[in-house]
Amino acid sequence: MSNQLYNKIFFTNILRLLEEKQWTKEQLADASGVSSGFISGITNGHYNPSLRIMEQLADALDTPLPLLLETTDLDSKSLALLIGKKTTGLSEGYKRVSAVLPEHQAYIVNKWAEEVRKQLNKPKL
Repeated sequence: MSNQLYNKIFFTNILRLLEEKQWTKEQLADASGVSSGFISGITNGHYNPSLRIMEQLADALDTPLPLLLETTDLDSKSLALLIGKKTTGLSEGYKRVSAVLPEHQAYIVNKWAEEVRKQLNKPKL
C-alpha cells in the first residue's frame, strides 16, 4: 500500500474515533500534545504525520497504532464526507461499532451492515 493510502486510512480512522468518542480536534490536541492545526491538516489530507505524531494520537485515543492503519470499513460516500465536507455523523438511532468476531459471525454482521447502509443511502421522501 502506498503512503498516501495509509495516510487516508489513518485520518479516516482518527475522524471515526473522534466521532465515536464525541471529541473535538481540540480535545484530541489537548490529550495528545499535537497542535489542533496539525491535526486538522492530517484529517483534511494535507499533512503527512510522522510515526511519532501517529503514536501520540493513537495513545491519546487509547487505540493501538496498528488498528489506526488497518483498512477502514467506511464506504466511499462516507469517506468523501470525512475527507473534506462537514458531517453530522450517522442518522439518529445508529451507532458505528468495531468488533473482532469469528468468521461466521463477521459474515452475518457484514450482511446486517450492508442492509443498514442501503437504508441510510436511500433518498428521503
